[in-house]
Parts: sequence; structure tokens; C-alpha cells
Amino acid sequence: MPEAKKVKGPASYFPSIEKTYGKPISHWMKVLDAMKGKKHMEMVAALKSKHKLGHGHANALVAHHLAAGACEHR
Repeated sequence: MPEAKKVKGPASYFPSIEKTYGKPISHWMKVLDAMKGKKHMEMVAALKSKHKLGHGHANALVAHHLAAGACEHR
């Protein structure tokens, strides 16, 4: 039986984010949608200060959100 493909990149943080903060990733994507126009680190800082996320988790969510948006606009 083939091994399951290991998740890499920002998405590898998602199970931990959901477990730690009790909200699905879709919730965090909506929070980030509301920050349209802000820079990467401004979004990270907002997640850390307003939602008490750790730096690594906030950074992973923002990186994924921005990459997904870049793909949608091609």
C-alpha cells in the first residue's frame, strides 16, 4: 500500500492550528479576507495581537492565504 503524501509548506501547520485555536482553517481565511490590502507582516501582526495566534501559525495562515489569492488571479 503506498504511503500517504506528506503535507508540506504552510498547510502542514493546519491540524495544529485547528486543534490549538478550536476554529477551522476556513474561519481564519475569512478573517484574512477582511484584511485585504494589508501587507504580509501586517496581517501576521493582526492575527497575533487580535486573535492571540503564535507567530508560526499566523505566518503559515497568511502565507497560504496570499498564495491562494495569487493562484486565483492568474
